[in-house]
Amino acid sequence: MLEKKQHNYEKSVLVGVITQQQDEDKLIEYMDELEFLAFTAGASVDRRFTQKLTQPDSKTFVGSGKVQEIKDYIKENEIGTVIFDDELSPSQLKNLEREMEVKILDRTNLILDIFAQRAQTSYARTQVELAQYQYLLPRLTRMWTHLERQKGGIGMRGPGETEIETDRRIIRDRITLLKEKLKTIDKQMATQRNNRGKVVRVALVGYTNVGKSTLMNALSKSEVFAENKLFATLDTTVRKVVIGNLPFLLTDTVGFIRKLPTQLVESFKSTLDEVREADLLIHVVDISHESFEDHIESVNQILMEINAHQKPMIMVFNKIDDFSYEKKDEDDLTPSSKKNISLEEWKNTWMAKSKHPTVFISALTKENFPEMKRMIYDEVMKIHISRFPYNDFLFEYFDNDEEENENNK
Repeated sequence: MLEKKQHNYEKSVLVGVITQQQDEDKLIEYMDELEFLAFTAGASVDRRFTQKLTQPDSKTFVGSGKVQEIKDYIKENEIGTVIFDDELSPSQLKNLEREMEVKILDRTNLILDIFAQRAQTSYARTQVELAQYQYLLPRLTRMWTHLERQKGGIGMRGPGETEIETDRRIIRDRITLLKEKLKTIDKQMATQRNNRGKVVRVALVGYTNVGKSTLMNALSKSEVFAENKLFATLDTTVRKVVIGNLPFLLTDTVGFIRKLPTQLVESFKSTLDEVREADLLIHVVDISHESFEDHIESVNQILMEINAHQKPMIMVFNKIDDFSYEKKDEDDLTPSSKKNISLEEWKNTWMAKSKHPTVFISALTKENFPEMKRMIYDEVMKIHISRFPYNDFLFEYFDNDEEENENNK
């Protein structure tokens, strides 16, 4: 089920709705993200379809007129895939497939497909497979017309099982097996975490594609896979890092996303144990993204769900090299928007009053790295001293990069 496939870019269209809970601006933002997800999965987006509804249609998600419009377009332009921005119910999926006669995906299925492509280790692949089966189980809608006896003999007479019931039973058995397998691996990983002793643990958390893996590489001087695509990293990576003679363990974790499928949250709860058991969190934010405040809120929500929201935290606003804004003319009296706020102005907003230490960096160009490293050192030092109160004098801060520069002269 999880074999890797070489993706040729499939032609696709996106579909979303404007509702009372989701205005037009929010929909555009979600559709931009959906297009990036589609690109990551291996699809090119030909067109977007949107419709304003009080609530999504219970039968086909969008109205019958919009269904016909999409159907006509995909026939004229040879579109192979239609991707919906929200999770479709089993009946909606069945009705849309029957109407349009092409592959229908929703946001959840798309994310699961990306996870299946990106999973490298046996552990990640098991988690993704479990999530896929949990998603698939209620969507087994194709009934066979014939009935068969599965077994003969006393007590087994009668109409037997339909093909769909057999499939459901096989999938339920597989889900049970995968859950047991994950329990075994969880015990092994818990043992590994306990064997790390009392070394301070620091975890990188944040929205997907904010630069966590790039920052991990820069701090640990390792080669963790990093790419400008969503969910480039699925497998948890732990590296030993030393700043100013003070060692600690740095963990790179899977990125979060809005509208994250519930199946994935459940399957990846064990991966998030690395976050739950960390002593310090480094919350990485893409300051160049226009919705970075929403991203922060989404991450904080998930941290609250796994009971990790009260841990010490450093806010690292990354990608300042990519930040841009539209400067308003002095005689322009129109109301300002987020697009008109400069980086310096952002620093003086709520960020200045944040209860967490805050720093603005570029993981790519290493701008403001000395400031960030000093900040991490100070926070790790506090935790270290609380554990080993009699040897804090062993560690005096010095800048490793400065020493390297001196040696190279």
